[in-house]
Amino acid sequence: MQKICVVGLGYIGLPTALILARKTPNVIGFDVNEEIVNNLNKGLSHIKEPSVDAELSSAIDKNSFYASSEPISADVYIIAVPTPYVKKEDDIFHPDTSRVFSAIDSISPFFKKESLLIIESTCPVGTTEKVAIYISKKLNIKPEELNLAYCPERVIPGNILSELLNNDRVIGGVNFNSTLLAKNLYEKFCKGRLLFTNSKTAEMVKLSENAFRDVNIAFANELSMVCNSINVDVNELIELSNYHPRVNILKPGCGVGGHCIAVDPWFIVSQFPELTPLIQTARRVNLKKTLWVVDEIKKVSLMFKATNNREPLIGCLGLAFKPNVNDLRESPALQIVKKLTTDNYELLISEPNLKENSEFKLYEYEVVLKKADLVFVLVAHNEFKNIDFNEKNIFDFCGLS
Repeated sequence: MQKICVVGLGYIGLPTALILARKTPNVIGFDVNEEIVNNLNKGLSHIKEPSVDAELSSAIDKNSFYASSEPISADVYIIAVPTPYVKKEDDIFHPDTSRVFSAIDSISPFFKKESLLIIESTCPVGTTEKVAIYISKKLNIKPEELNLAYCPERVIPGNILSELLNNDRVIGGVNFNSTLLAKNLYEKFCKGRLLFTNSKTAEMVKLSENAFRDVNIAFANELSMVCNSINVDVNELIELSNYHPRVNILKPGCGVGGHCIAVDPWFIVSQFPELTPLIQTARRVNLKKTLWVVDEIKKVSLMFKATNNREPLIGCLGLAFKPNVNDLRESPALQIVKKLTTDNYELLISEPNLKENSEFKLYEYEVVLKKADLVFVLVAHNEFKNIDFNEKNIFDFCGLS
């Protein structure tokens, strides 16, 4: 009976482990965070995703999944740890793959020549080949004898389980046998197409997909700033423009967040800085949009003070990086609130997908609407869709009105 170990129980690792636990009775999730591990074994998930709680409860009841804070011996290892990034002197953010290699170090005492290793973590191009050399030295075998593949996730927070099941997957093995073994694993649960390539192409596919989305969002965000300067409703502009049969402009927002679109383009830029002016510009436009929103809030606040002879109480609706999730990673809304707080503005903050936050006191959005002098909608959560934008000083930065 094949034993599967998923290394890293975050937004990708945990749902992946639970989906696998549907099909095989021997799935172990390994994470260094003991609190997460203990809670998961009690049936308590640390991520908010549709059906995750039910899947976790079912897997525990069937004894098909358990979490461990210690690495274990397995036939298949899936690496799903974060790959953060750091800004360096060249004003470019560079990826940090140390957690991937740390994960490999932790499982290497149990790794055998016949074991299958799959990397799902977002990585710079060439990382899988480096991992092959790294492991081969540890095991004293040739890199081409390893069973190693790169298979990036392609899911969106708020719909992860469904997309794990239904989205097409790209599998890039370091050799044909690795690709075949990875295919045999993913076809246990994946209803989408399984597309085969080499590891470098698979790595670049993941980065290219999110860089493409970042460029398109940057266009919409840039339009929104231009339209504001000429008193044109950007939402009306986009709606009318999209009647063109070959135009599909996205909605603007407060920037770009999450641990994919806001991060992955830098992985390409850091390796090819001279070849990526468009990708770099898109990244900086989306970062600029967040600062632009802060400036707009300050302008409105100054006008309120000039009229009322006092500082306004400012309401901010939303902290998450996208609608209807509790994920704050790289969130533009969170950055906006932090900047306003640093600049000593008095805020009332609502995030309906969080019960509490370690940095900010949270309020029900109805309280914010009632008490705040100025209200700024930063994230298009479902709870905010019924707001009457004609009722008081409410300003929409995410296309709800």
